[in-house]
Amino acid sequence: MSTPEGKVKDAVKALLNAFDIFSAAKAGSFPETAQGWYYMPVQNSMGVNGIPDFVGHHKGRFFAVETKAPGKKATGFQALQINAINTAGSVCFVIDGDLGELNAWLRAG
Repeated sequence: MSTPEGKVKDAVKALLNAFDIFSAAKAGSFPETAQGWYYMPVQNSMGVNGIPDFVGHHKGRFFAVETKAPGKKATGFQALQINAINTAGSVCFVIDGDLGELNAWLRAG
């Protein structure tokens, strides 16, 4: 059984796949229809705090996604990274279940 946040991650993966955005784990076997790439950094004590759950690109546009269980908010370190990504001119979505904003951004691409 998946956790509430795990269900949100699964929904994000399904949406990315619907837009032909493929996991880095499938590198070397991307179909010709590929429109993007995403990676899910492994969180451990060796990394940087607050990095979003998904980082990737769609048609050359960088994006990041921080997934949360429904009703939960980004932590302090996550908020710092989200702000840094947005300040640098890219976009970071915080998704706790509603995929509408990410879906609209992908459609606009």
